[in-house]
Amino acid sequence: MLENIIEFLQHGLTHASGWQVFFFTMIVTHITIASVTIFLHRHQAHRALDLHALPSHFFRFWLWLTTGQVTKEWAAIHRKHHAKCETADDPHSPVAKGIKTVLLQGAELYRAEAKNKETLEKYGHGTPDDWIERNLYSRFTWQGVALMLIIDLLLFGVVGLTVWAVQMLWIPVTAAGIINGIGHFWGYRNYDCPDASTNIVPWGILIGGEELHNNHHTFGTSAKLSSKWYEFDIGWLYIRILETLGLAHVKKVAPAPKLQHGKTVIDFDTLQAVIANRYEVMGKYVKTLKGAWREELEALKERGALESNFSKSARKLFSKSEPAKLPEPQKEQLSELLAQSKSLQTIHEMRMELASIWERSTLSREQLLQKLQDWCARAEASGIAALQEFSLRLRSYA
Repeated sequence: MLENIIEFLQHGLTHASGWQVFFFTMIVTHITIASVTIFLHRHQAHRALDLHALPSHFFRFWLWLTTGQVTKEWAAIHRKHHAKCETADDPHSPVAKGIKTVLLQGAELYRAEAKNKETLEKYGHGTPDDWIERNLYSRFTWQGVALMLIIDLLLFGVVGLTVWAVQMLWIPVTAAGIINGIGHFWGYRNYDCPDASTNIVPWGILIGGEELHNNHHTFGTSAKLSSKWYEFDIGWLYIRILETLGLAHVKKVAPAPKLQHGKTVIDFDTLQAVIANRYEVMGKYVKTLKGAWREELEALKERGALESNFSKSARKLFSKSEPAKLPEPQKEQLSELLAQSKSLQTIHEMRMELASIWERSTLSREQLLQKLQDWCARAEASGIAALQEFSLRLRSYA
């Protein structure tokens, strides 16, 4: 009898090998992140797609087992994050709270905000409120993860405790830490949207497509998070499979810019396309002019007009989103820098002027078109090759 108990504690019911336990853990954690990105994020928080009752109920049950998260709380906190992004009211912004705090205490920040009734009332509308939600998922949140612990122990014995621990840490580490932390602090940007969101890697499976965070913040209601050919959104792959099976309906995806090669006339179609793809336009501006900015900084450094310890921070100033919202010390650095170089001043001012075109809501279409035409004419007469190249590309938007 004692031997049987010891054997059960060592191997559980499955007598699985180490590799089998590893693959089981990878599969169940992947189902969890898929449930978060498809159900909680794209379906519930942003209404980017509709889900059939079958996958919808499965995802709710699985999240109850593996995270204990309440749908209304998750959706409300995430919607508030978008509404108050990078401000003091943002529930988990590394810009406002510090990268270390969000990385190490992301789960605690989530739990603290979940207790804020005002957040739930204001941002939690439209989430499930049926019998099973009220009487099981929202009422007995910890019992689901406790049941998952029993299942893991039965399957694998004491090793099941480690499997369960990994399952419980998966979302706090990947979502609360990596996505909410690093995804607003480090990475690359396709779009120059108003917040500091970044794409962490162009190709990821472990985070279900959520690593493409800059793309998501630019087009929050898009069911598809990838936008470049080299980006892979596995969550979108699953959504397309569900849609093929009649279990999902995609409501919205991000607009893709269309370029008409050889087009040189700036007309109303150009204006409309530029405004519709304004974040892509500004992101492309930063990428195209980044090299010219750095070259001018090097020239200033060689002439002794730029201190070496200021050179690194000066390079980063151009990549910052919303230059007008820079902290005062960085604004002063930028002013000093622009005063020393006509080229840098031109690059910066042309960026600000281009962004202001779609902010002038009181102007007529004719006036906006005239401003865009004037902008391109001055860009091409600037003598800055990268600026001329960008302007010619801008003309091809259709």
